[in-house]
Amino acid sequence: MARLLLLCAASVLLAAAVAAIPPPEEAARMARYVLQSCDWGALATLSAQEGLRGRPFANIFSISDGPPGPCGGSGVPYLYLTDMEISVQDLEINSNASLTVSLAQTPYCRKHKYDPQNPLCAHIIFAGSIVKVNDSEADLAKKALFSRHPEMESWPKDHNWFFAKFNITNIWVLDYFGGLKIVTPEEYYSVKP
Repeated sequence: MARLLLLCAASVLLAAAVAAIPPPEEAARMARYVLQSCDWGALATLSAQEGLRGRPFANIFSISDGPPGPCGGSGVPYLYLTDMEISVQDLEINSNASLTVSLAQTPYCRKHKYDPQNPLCAHIIFAGSIVKVNDSEADLAKKALFSRHPEMESWPKDHNWFFAKFNITNIWVLDYFGGLKIVTPEEYYSVKP
């Protein structure tokens, strides 16, 4: 019985360690952690729409870098898109975009009573471009997205949905006071959340 209690206590400690937010000095790990914790983000494009042409246009998209859990994230933000969507029409003209994800959508900031604009309610800004995934990556994108957003599988087939990814070129982390931290894609992909 004592052995079972010890095993349970060790499991609880391990789970708490895995769920712990990275410290501010580990900006690359924080970026991975925030993306893995988030199910959606604000994607900003340059509008191609009449009356808005060339102006910033932000829209909410469901995202996933892999199945939920500590071992599920690849760090690549995947999206499920259709050409019928206004932001996707912008991306067809100019694929450059930025993507912001924030712990404000998780229980973390509410638990600590952090306002979404408080730097301690960490958010990450990615810059890069949106590209359709190739056939070899489509299964990975499908598993990543459908594991977090199961209703996607039932979305209308006549909308010609396709899998895409955010090709990251720049990363900014705001997770503490003192301003943004810059993380390179190489640093970002070399750590685990």
